[in-house]
Amino acid sequence: MEDEKFIFCLEAVPDIESDTTTDVVKILENIALKQGVASIYKACDSIEGLEESLSNLLYDDHNFKDYEIIYLVMPGESNNILLNDYYYSIEEIAELFEGKMNGKVIHFANKKVLDLTDEESQYFLDVTGARAISGYGSELQEISSANTIDRVFFSMYQENDDLKEVVESMFQKHYNLCKLLDFRLYY
Repeated sequence: MEDEKFIFCLEAVPDIESDTTTDVVKILENIALKQGVASIYKACDSIEGLEESLSNLLYDDHNFKDYEIIYLVMPGESNNILLNDYYYSIEEIAELFEGKMNGKVIHFANKKVLDLTDEESQYFLDVTGARAISGYGSELQEISSANTIDRVFFSMYQENDDLKEVVESMFQKHYNLCKLLDFRLYY
């Protein structure tokens, strides 16, 4: 498929040296097999690891333009991610991604709440160059977005790059889940 969109997933793990296969890896493999959505997965356990993974993607991967979704599976509090026992704000994340995410969709799994004001979302989009940022407003972590609505989002976006139409369709077809997890898109 010529206009195929890939996912670049960065997952926060306690220790990068561990050989444990996470649920996210299994889910991404399943998405590739069942839905035909390809991805690259990287684990990180520090902000330096996150930066290194991004740099490798940006400067060493000649297919970077094909990665339209940057999927961040990281715990944290509202508008913060937690790496190596330290919280990084959405502003710090934006500065880390500064000018590097042109046209990309930055999607956060529901391991943290994404609740941005108009100013915060505009700042993030302006600084990073991202096309959109999405995530969830619900603190409900008993349901993994990675194994439910994220796979729907990735599959629908694979077929249609109009984000408004994708979100409208998600809410039409999976209203209860979108509402329960409080899916949000800032663009």
